[in-house]
Amino acid sequence: MIPLNLMPPVNKADYIVTGVWSKKAVKEAKRVGTVNIVASTEAETFNRIPSQAELKLDPEAAYVHYTSNNTIYGTEWHTEPEVGNVPLICDASSDIMHKKIDVNKYALIYAGAQKNIGPSGLALVIIRKDMLERSSDSLHTMLNYKIQAENDSLYNTCNVFGIYIVGLVAKWLLKNGGLDAMYKTNLEKAGILYDCIDSSGGYFRGHALKDSRSLMNVTFNLPSEELEKKLISEATKAGFDGLKGHRSVGGLRASIYNAFPKKGVEDLVSFMKDFQAKNG
Repeated sequence: MIPLNLMPPVNKADYIVTGVWSKKAVKEAKRVGTVNIVASTEAETFNRIPSQAELKLDPEAAYVHYTSNNTIYGTEWHTEPEVGNVPLICDASSDIMHKKIDVNKYALIYAGAQKNIGPSGLALVIIRKDMLERSSDSLHTMLNYKIQAENDSLYNTCNVFGIYIVGLVAKWLLKNGGLDAMYKTNLEKAGILYDCIDSSGGYFRGHALKDSRSLMNVTFNLPSEELEKKLISEATKAGFDGLKGHRSVGGLRASIYNAFPKKGVEDLVSFMKDFQAKNG
């Protein structure tokens, strides 16, 4: 929907490629116009976020698109890229609401609900009002941001139960101190796990470079694939499920989204240290 609505009439846009989901976004944008890859860390197996100096931005681009958190590779933008007067668009699906963000810096933010907002089957879109004027009347109705906005997102019957759950999640966040408190907790949770990795003497090796590490998805490897399989098997039996890394990178991945408790991270670290002691 983003390139269909926002790329014309310029029909060119800048994309920063930091993982699988930004590559998928590029694929869709190419169906509409010219895509300029302003930076990519694919050659380094997406183990870091590109620096500002690496961005080869086009001042005449329709917009700049980036993905704030990369679930598969465990990297995350800690500050927004600086793009001048070009509209900035963010796929924030996997770290939305993990901390406060300044929406004034963006022309559009979109996010699947299923990580931090609520159940799957919902998408959040925050769009700057002036961007709605780019939506052409020739677009299919259900793919037109302007029509969706004019109808208060109720052009069709929406997923009411899913939205109800989102409301409960919002109340839960407010009850527990809001996004500032959530960010503090997320820093503590990730810190506990990364400290375990960093203090293991190289037994556990983080995939992402330290200045690009994600607070939501902690990716790491062990000395051998055999040990990784053994840890995953024993962890599952101990109640730590879903630790197997994505098939494209292997290793392990601990996803510690907002709802995951701090005690769960502490228990996982205790298990990892015990595993190293027995198998190191």
